[in-house]
Amino acid sequence: MAVDSGRLCGLGVGPGDPELLTLKALRLLRAVPVVAYPAPEHGDSFARSIVAAWIERHQREIAIRFPMRPGPSPVEIYDGAAAALAAELDAGRDVALLCQGDPLFYGSFINVFTRLASRYRVEIVPGVSSLTACAAAAAIPLVSRDDALAVIPATLDEDQIATRLAASDTAAIVKLGRHVVKVRRVLDRLGILNGAVYIEHATLPTQRVAPFACVTPDVAPYFSMVLVARSRKADGRS
Repeated sequence: MAVDSGRLCGLGVGPGDPELLTLKALRLLRAVPVVAYPAPEHGDSFARSIVAAWIERHQREIAIRFPMRPGPSPVEIYDGAAAALAAELDAGRDVALLCQGDPLFYGSFINVFTRLASRYRVEIVPGVSSLTACAAAAAIPLVSRDDALAVIPATLDEDQIATRLAASDTAAIVKLGRHVVKVRRVLDRLGILNGAVYIEHATLPTQRVAPFACVTPDVAPYFSMVLVARSRKADGRS
């Protein structure tokens, strides 16, 4: 690891509301000469939009373009992104890589981090995750005392989702997308559909919170989640 190389800063910028950006992330964002961020193949970056007010003209920007469709992103995209950032780091320039939510919670940052961490200095700043943002939007306590929490990708098959739900007190079902009907079917089969809450675009002006049983579209937005909390006593005693 070259001592004169730049530093890679993975900055969690939160779920969307700019006021949820941490002071540390803001300080590092303002200090670096290079700002990188994920972006769709066409159009603007959501991560960048969260912090747009604080990006200065003198800062170099690198958009990492990803295909916004189901399935894993091509390995070549992460290889190319790592190479582009490595060139900046080798030149001694610090780079802030923005990640919506938290960098290490389903973040695209992970795939760049694994390619560069052994060669460069890395600092990771946690951000408000979609999990905690959705819980706050729905006013649903996630876990307390000896409760267990499960984060379940909707991309799993029905039996896997059911098994993981059975082993948890509270569950967050993420990556809904085109799996809405499947997830609703599993929850209905387990008799817990009526207690499930759907949240989309948490912290944004378009935020929506509704009973999942009442959500009619078969496809959910990318920024959506279902929270399923088992009933617990109001006084907090088990």
